[in-house]
Amino acid sequence: MAILELDSVSKSYGDTHVLEDVSLSVESGECVAIVGFSGAGKSTLMSLLSGLSKPDRGAASFKGQPLTGPGPERGVVFQNYSLLPWLTAFENIHLAVDQVFPSWSQAKRVEQTERYVAMVGLSHARDRKPAELSGGMRQRVSLARALAADPEVLLMDEPLSALDALTRATLQDEIERIGRTTGKTIVFVTNDVDEAILIADRIVPLSAGPRATLGESVSVEIARPRSRVALNHDPYFRRIRSSLIEYLMATKQRRSGAVQSSAQAPLGAAMESPV
Repeated sequence: MAILELDSVSKSYGDTHVLEDVSLSVESGECVAIVGFSGAGKSTLMSLLSGLSKPDRGAASFKGQPLTGPGPERGVVFQNYSLLPWLTAFENIHLAVDQVFPSWSQAKRVEQTERYVAMVGLSHARDRKPAELSGGMRQRVSLARALAADPEVLLMDEPLSALDALTRATLQDEIERIGRTTGKTIVFVTNDVDEAILIADRIVPLSAGPRATLGESVSVEIARPRSRVALNHDPYFRRIRSSLIEYLMATKQRRSGAVQSSAQAPLGAAMESPV
């Protein structure tokens, strides 16, 4: 049985039809990347998986049970860090541990926090507040906070998109390492095809919106740990990359063509044409 599942899900905001007939099944221990254009509906998809929003049609479930809202079994790493500015890096992480494990002793909660501070390489900066940290370090705190709560599934909503290229590459390697060493189930969304191939076990493309839907998934059968340099010379990597980009571009061209045809058609025809 899938640990996390969307079954024929559709989601709209007012007259904006964001997702339509989306189905996704994620197995335990799997790292799945959802790749698509900015504005296609990737964040909406993550909101449905996290329980922060509910589908208009279809069903979202965790271990076969309907999702009724957020839960500690699904940790979320947001794009904008979402750290409390008056707390240190350690305290931001420790707060999550306190909330999820109130029955633990204080010593055990501190030990749990220290473990994940060290895991993301922030022991030297544990007592700094977010304003004293770089963007990459803030995202490490956000990642450690989610992991320290020991969720069964880690959901990441374009966690690296706001970072510079060098920091982004470093954290890509960090996320790949954490997924490989912890065995966590990971679902993350990105608009970077190379990033998806570097990190994921399986990639599912999201078509251009509106009414975005998921295409056929692609398994990434490349040994870990993966070398960014080696991938650039790997014909298998180039084939996967090319097929994903071709699919995404084709959906964008079809969507652009449909919108253009609708705009140029007589009013009655435009109203009857799907977009």
